[in-house]
Amino acid sequence: MKFEAEYKTIGKVSGPLVVVNSVKNAGYGEMTRIKLESGEERLGQVIESTDTFAVVQVFGPTSGINIKSTSVSFLGDTFKLGVGEEMLGRVFDGQGRPKDTKAAYAIEKTRDINGEPMNPVARQMPSDFIQTGVSSIDGLMTLVRGQKLPIFSSSGLPHNRLAAQIARQAKVLGKSESFAVVFAGIGITYDDASFFIDNFRKTGALKRTVAFMNLADDPSIERILTPRLALTTAEFLAYEKGMHVLVILTDMTNYCEALREMASAREEVPGRRGYPGYMYTDLASIYERAGIAEGKKGSITQLNIVTMPGDDVTHPIPDLTGYITEGQIFMSRDLSNKGLYPPVNPLGSLSRLMNNGIGEGKTREDHRGVADQLYGAYARAQESRSLSAIIGVEALSDSDKLYLKFGDDFEKRFIAQGEYEDRSIEQTLDIGWELLSELPENELTRIKREHIEKHHLKYKGKAKVEKEREEKKEAKKKEK
Repeated sequence: MKFEAEYKTIGKVSGPLVVVNSVKNAGYGEMTRIKLESGEERLGQVIESTDTFAVVQVFGPTSGINIKSTSVSFLGDTFKLGVGEEMLGRVFDGQGRPKDTKAAYAIEKTRDINGEPMNPVARQMPSDFIQTGVSSIDGLMTLVRGQKLPIFSSSGLPHNRLAAQIARQAKVLGKSESFAVVFAGIGITYDDASFFIDNFRKTGALKRTVAFMNLADDPSIERILTPRLALTTAEFLAYEKGMHVLVILTDMTNYCEALREMASAREEVPGRRGYPGYMYTDLASIYERAGIAEGKKGSITQLNIVTMPGDDVTHPIPDLTGYITEGQIFMSRDLSNKGLYPPVNPLGSLSRLMNNGIGEGKTREDHRGVADQLYGAYARAQESRSLSAIIGVEALSDSDKLYLKFGDDFEKRFIAQGEYEDRSIEQTLDIGWELLSELPENELTRIKREHIEKHHLKYKGKAKVEKEREEKKEAKKKEK
C-alpha cells in the first residue's frame, strides 16, 4: 500500500491550479486527492514540484476550495486506468468513469495513461490497405493500417459524419480479424456526442466501440486526460487482445486550447499565438501512440479531427499536426458550399504511406497511375477555372474547356457519394477510369501503357467484344 501524505497548506488557487506549500518529495505526474470542507473529493495531478511547494492541476472546477479548510493528499502514484475487454460497448466520461447504467466491468490490468514509448526498432512499417468505402480517400489518399492520418476541417463542415462513416465501413480486404473502435470526444457538444453514440448504436458498431466523452461543459483541464485514456484502452486491446483498433480523436483543437489555458494559469512564457512552446512535443506524445509493434498481432490506426481556427491551415495546431502525422485529409468549404459530400479536396490532401498499401496484391496494379493522373487532371481543371474567371469560358481553348468539364464530372461522380454508400476499391478505380476516358489518350502520361490497354474504356470495350466473339465461336464448336 502506497503512503499518502496529507497537507492543509494551500497557498494559492489560480484558475485550474492549486499551489500547496511545505510539500516535499512530490513527484511530477503524481495523483492527488483534494478534499473540500463539504466532504466532496476531486482528483488532481502534480505538474510542478520544488523543495518548498507543489503545483497541482485540478481535474474539475476549483470553485469551493477554501485555502484554510481544504486538504490535499498526495497518493504516491500516477494516473492509472483499469482496462478490460468488457469495456467494449461502454461509454465513459473524460476521467474514465462509466457514464452508462451497466454493471462494473471486469478489470484485467491497470495501466499508466501516459503509456510506454514504443521502441523505434520494434515498429513495423504499415502496409495493409484499409478500405474506408470513401472514393476520395481510398483512391487518392489511401489509409494504411497503423497510420496516423488527421482530418483537417473547419467549423460547420461535416467532419463528424465522415469520421462516423469511416468507423462504420473501415475494413482490411481479404482478412477476417478482430476489429474495434476507440472514440474520444474532447470538448465536444452534447449534440456531437449524441450523434456519434446514436450512429454507433444504430449501425451495430457500438458493441465493438469504447467511447470516452469530455463534453463542452465539462472541466477543460479534463481534456488533457481524455485522449490518453482512449489510447491506453486502445493499446490494451491491440497489444494484449490482438485487435486492430481505429482510434478517433475529436477535436484536437479543443485539446490544444486546454493546453494553452493550463500554460497561461502557470504564467509560462507563451509561444506562437499564445500556445505553449512544448505543444509540438505534447502532441507527439499522443500521435506517436499509433502503429504496429513487432511480435504483436494487433495494431492502432489514428484518425484525428483538427478544426482549423479561421480556416487557417498555417495555424499552429494543424501546422504542428502536419509535421508529426503521415499526411492529412483536407476538407474544403468551397466543395461543401457546392453541396458535395464528403467535401474532401484532393489537392490539399496527402497520405505519405499510400505507396505501402496499394498496388498489385493489395488494391490493383493500376492504382498509383490512376491516382497520379486524377490528381494532375483535377489540378489542370482548377487552373482552367481560374482562367475562365478572368477571360470567360468562351475564350478558353478546347483543351481548357475539356478539363473544365472533367473537373465538374470529377467532383460530382468521384468525390461526391452518399453518406451510407460503401464503395469497393474496384468501384473507385473504375469510376476513375470512366472519368479519364473522357480525356485524349495522349494526355494520360502518368499511367503505364499496359494499364491503359487493360482498363481504358476504349480498349475495355474492344476486349469485351473480342471476348464475346470468342465465346460465340466456342459455342458454335460445341453445337457441331
